[in-house]
Amino acid sequence: MEISIELAARSGSKCELCGSTEGLSAFEVQPAKNGNEDDCVVVCGTCSNQIENEDAVEANHWRCLNDSMWSEVSAVQVLAWRMLTRLKAEGWPQDLLDMLYLDEETLAWAKALGVIEENTTEIVHRDSNGVILEAGDTVVLIKDLPVRGSSMVAKRGTAVRRISLDHNNAEHIEGKVDGIQIVIITKYVKKM
Repeated sequence: MEISIELAARSGSKCELCGSTEGLSAFEVQPAKNGNEDDCVVVCGTCSNQIENEDAVEANHWRCLNDSMWSEVSAVQVLAWRMLTRLKAEGWPQDLLDMLYLDEETLAWAKALGVIEENTTEIVHRDSNGVILEAGDTVVLIKDLPVRGSSMVAKRGTAVRRISLDHNNAEHIEGKVDGIQIVIITKYVKKM
């Protein structure tokens, strides 16, 4: 049976990454191991362009990997891992990478092209209980905090929604309290 027929049957004539039905083609995941359909993924033109051209990558397009990373096809898992690794500075891809399990052989294939997996100086924000904080989380103040430069005091029990992270300091997050954007020290918050 021809590879393209087998791929079309396996993919249901849809992009195996984003589900699009337009501009489909077979994409061989390098380095190819078997020279057959197991090394290939059916991708749309958008996915193919963004995989091959790092400058064309639109992070929101790859939110589709939330579903496709669970594919049983190793080549799809490899491409999902590579794109999530490339995009992990966005924040949300790191959450997906933390959930994605690849067996040793598939992980070795994913890393074979020298994709940088970990940033050794990566800053991790943790609340007072050691729980990892992510951008967009909601936290609660566990102590009354005077706000520098104003007479306001952020009261204990105040919820701070949609926090943002300081990428230079693991102890600082930002959020709005009573409509004022403030910097909060992570040891004084608890994730909800």
